[in-house]
Amino acid sequence: MKNNIFSIERNKPISPLELKIYRNYRVVHGIRIALAFVITFLLIRMLNLPDHSWPLITLIVVMGPISYMGNVIPRALERMAGTVGGAILGIIALHIEMYSLTMMMLWCGCAAFLCGFLAMSKRPYAALLIGITLAVVSSAPAGDLQTALWRSTNIIIGCILAMLFTSIFPQRAFINWRIQLADFLSDYLKITTAGVSRNVLAPPRMTKLQTRALNNVVKMRSLITPVNKETKIAKSLLEDIQSITRDMIAAQKFQINAHWASRGSRFLILNTHTLSDMEQMTRSTLNTLAHALHEGNPTPIASNSEHLLEITKELHCLLLANEGEEIIESAVHGYVWLSIQLAIQLEALSTLITKALTEQIFS
Repeated sequence: MKNNIFSIERNKPISPLELKIYRNYRVVHGIRIALAFVITFLLIRMLNLPDHSWPLITLIVVMGPISYMGNVIPRALERMAGTVGGAILGIIALHIEMYSLTMMMLWCGCAAFLCGFLAMSKRPYAALLIGITLAVVSSAPAGDLQTALWRSTNIIIGCILAMLFTSIFPQRAFINWRIQLADFLSDYLKITTAGVSRNVLAPPRMTKLQTRALNNVVKMRSLITPVNKETKIAKSLLEDIQSITRDMIAAQKFQINAHWASRGSRFLILNTHTLSDMEQMTRSTLNTLAHALHEGNPTPIASNSEHLLEITKELHCLLLANEGEEIIESAVHGYVWLSIQLAIQLEALSTLITKALTEQIFS
């Protein structure tokens, strides 16, 4: 699947080395920028380029705030397009200045208006760079086209070097997205298992684990755009996955609260064998999905929600048998409903993950 320069093998297993790198991507990105800066500095010193600070400035601007391949390449291409456009406008401005400063100011004002107008389009960064390059080039001495051309060339050199260093050791947002989603499912499994365990006598405190799971969902949200640029996976599909994970977190708290609503209710839930079997299948599904995201071999998983009728019958019998106990029926039924909804959500999630990792064309 090599349909564009961002294409990657989506179902490729994530190696232990990649896991270590992506879990510490800020350190890796810092090292990469440091090496890129030093090598670029030595290169421009050896070549003795005029205005040699501009390749370094451009390198840091393009590589610095964005570490993923899906962000750096489009940003560098936009920067080059903006640089070329700004350089042309700046050179024309310098030529006009030789005849009339007033006409030059009028020309620059029109160019600045164009930048502001285009900044509200789909390519605001290119529009911004038109204005920046226009300012850099037009600030050269009147009629000094050589300085203007060298500044434009140096900015383009910086863009090319940024793309080169990024492609030598690329960081893929898609791989990080897979890791974040797998981590979320693993943490979700731990929270659910501990929260409804029959081996504890009181609701366990899992604030740290719950915060980490929520942070994983937040990080996934920030990766949607670069993942879309790298893989051409439809944003709607990624948004659907994001929506399901968000709903799972919201429902989990209510489910655990319903489990601990009263001693009698908890006893009833723990002794409903059909419900316990369904929950065991759900935990197995969570573990399977997390593992599949690392291995790159997901398959759609059917929900076990068809057990609703069996669970309802068994619950009815248990409620009749324990009429004198302190049982909050609404909590029991709410717990069952949330358990079934989780199974349905996991079925949808497994289908979406399979599409994201295996399908080649998305609308």
